[in-house]
Parts: sequence; C-alpha cells; structure tokens
Amino acid sequence: MSFKLDRRSMMTQMATWSLAGLAWRRHLLAAAPELRKAGKACILLWMQGGPSQFETFAPKVGAETGGPTRAIATNVAGIQFAEHLPHLAKRADKLCVIRSMSSREGAHPRATQYLHSGYLPTSSVRFPVLGAHVAQALGNASDDLPGFVRIGAGQTTEGGGFLGVRYNPLAVPRAGGPPSNSNLGFGVDEPRFRRRLKLLDDLQSDYASAEGSAAVADQHSLVDAAARMVLSPEMKAFSLENESESMRRRYGEGGFADGCLLARRLVESGVPFVEVQLGGWDTHRDNFDATASLCGKFDQPMGALLDDLQERGLLESTLVVWMGEFGRTPRINANSGRDHYPKAFNVALGGCGIRGGQVIGETDELGVEITDRPVRVPDLFHTIFHALEIDASEELQAGARPVKRADEGEPVREALLG
Repeated sequence: MSFKLDRRSMMTQMATWSLAGLAWRRHLLAAAPELRKAGKACILLWMQGGPSQFETFAPKVGAETGGPTRAIATNVAGIQFAEHLPHLAKRADKLCVIRSMSSREGAHPRATQYLHSGYLPTSSVRFPVLGAHVAQALGNASDDLPGFVRIGAGQTTEGGGFLGVRYNPLAVPRAGGPPSNSNLGFGVDEPRFRRRLKLLDDLQSDYASAEGSAAVADQHSLVDAAARMVLSPEMKAFSLENESESMRRRYGEGGFADGCLLARRLVESGVPFVEVQLGGWDTHRDNFDATASLCGKFDQPMGALLDDLQERGLLESTLVVWMGEFGRTPRINANSGRDHYPKAFNVALGGCGIRGGQVIGETDELGVEITDRPVRVPDLFHTIFHALEIDASEELQAGARPVKRADEGEPVREALLG
C-alpha cells in the first residue's frame, strides 16, 4: 500500500524500496540494461470515483441521456468535448480519446485496483500497479528521488505488489513543498546527522560481528539510502516556491493544479512515474453541477501540463494518462445523478508514443452500448506499455508463479505513433 511519512518512519520507509532498488539496479545492469529507458516517464491523472463520460469527453447532446450538458468544438475538426473543458478543447490535437473503454468491475475498490494494475483483483496474487511497473522498468535505483510518487489525499491502492515494497509510491498528500518531516529536525545540521548515523553503526557492530551481519548490512543500506534522499539537493524538486507567479497562474488554483505542476517538476528531475489524484467523481447526486465544478479543477491544469511539457521538450518522452475506475450511467437517476457504469467509459492519452488529434471507439446514440472498437482494460495497459517501450509480455515472478506485466490483450494500434 502507499505510505505517508512521519519523522520516526521516514528513513526506514523511504529507504525500503531504495535498498532493494540498489540490488535490482545491479541485476538490471548485469542482465538486461536495455530495460532502462532513460528519459521516459508517465503522469497519471487519476479521477477517483468514476468520471462521467457524458460531461467530459463524450457528450450526447440532444439525447434523452445527455442531460443539460452542451458540446463545444475542439481544435480538431469533427471532435467535440463537453462544454466544461474549454482548455482541453483547444488542445485536442495533443490527445487521443478512447470512448469505448469497457470493464466488468463496477465497485470502487475492485475497479480502482483493476484500472491501476490491469489485472482483476485476486486473493492469491498482489498485482503491482502501473506506477510500480514503470518505476521498476524505467527507474534508476541510484537516483536520489523515488521512482513512483503519488500526489493527493484520495483513495489509495496497492503499490509494488509482488515486485516488493521498494516500488510502493511515496505519498505526498498535497503539493507545495517537500514531503512532510523530510528535514533533519530542529537544531540538526548535516554533520550532526552523519554523527548519528555513525553512532547507529557502532551500536549495531556487536550484533553484526556475532550473528547478524546480513541483517545489519541490509539495515545499514536502508538507512544510507534514506539519508541520501534527505540530504539530496534534488529534494528541491518538491518545492513550488521557485516557480514564477506567471507559471502558477498558468496552471490555475487548487490542489490538483499544484499537483500537475509538481508532476512536471518531478518528471523533469528524473522521476519516471507520478500520479496526481482528483477525487469527488462519485456523482450519484447532483451530477451536473458537481461535474462542472470538477472539470473546472482539471481542465486548465491538464491543458497547462501538456503545453508546459511540450515547451520543455518533455512531451515526446512523457505519457499523460487521464482516467478513472469506470464511467457513469446513461440513465439519470431521481437525484439528478448518474450511477456506476463500467460498460462504456472514457480514457484520454497524450504525449509519448501517442497519436493525438483523434477519437477511438464510439457508443450508440444514447451512450448505452459500444458500437465501434471496444477496448478492454488489458488492451489499455498494452497500449501504455508500448508507448513507454516497456515489454508488456515480460514475465515477472510472483513467488513461484510467472506473471506477465500485462494481462492478455493487444495494444490499440490506432492510438500509437509506431
């Protein structure tokens, strides 16, 4: 599971994946250095609760299921988005929208895990989430910053799964500054901090010389990795203070806007996977006002993120994924809300390896049935891995059982540049 840092657990938690990452780095360098694709990254914009397709990327204007939401033209001829997305409508050429996503999971916990891992949850295997796969395949364990950062205080999911806790995310409840309690403490400077580390080594030396050499070596490596991060100048990536006021205004106001800006900073600093969460999409009541407000929270930041990455030369190597765990029902309920609907929903992709300016798949005039190019969750994961140049068919070990990175499926070739 993801974890939050307190002062006491900071060093151990941060270093757990760092230590094992060192071992994995040695393994990867010796056995398969081609797995490390320098510079590639992924930003997942996670809409917790299940965003309505009708009020985002697939409006059904005039249909009895469409509700009051109007459609607006985009900068790509023939493609319309819901009226609540004016910023993204101007950047539709950067996006590939899949309107024919389909899943069998309509309960939040299972669906959240499914759309994060690409595998249906089971009691026998803890599947790694997408961020863990990307961190393991594309990360560099010698880096000071973690390979997987999750921003936001929404619902958490499992992290490293059978890959191990070293690939769990670093949880940052809110963007804006360094992770909580990551400073050295009042009155503690670097020399004093290092003296404390030396004292820890001395205290462990008797046990190490007797019977615990391996355990002490592991613990030492854990603490060393955590200390490296705490002392690293790369920690400045977590701070937004050095961003100009004009850049802050460009992304907009609010926690999600700050999270998108932080995601760009982290990717720019070499973090291969960042997830930014926006909750509140479980709109069983007052769907139309709620989704209008929620769209206002992600439309401008996501548009700014796409532009900012492109201007910095990072969009070609950074995949941006917008999605939630399912969509909402075509039927509008008695509370002016929409209920869970995994049968047909939206995903938007942009950046690294993706052919923008298109819509893939379609539903009927009421949005009930998929009528063109159905895409399953494993197909989506194959597409994401292909865009990031990660081998989706690679077999990993879940205990004694080999498990492929992605469940059986095929990439959505139309979505890909090559």
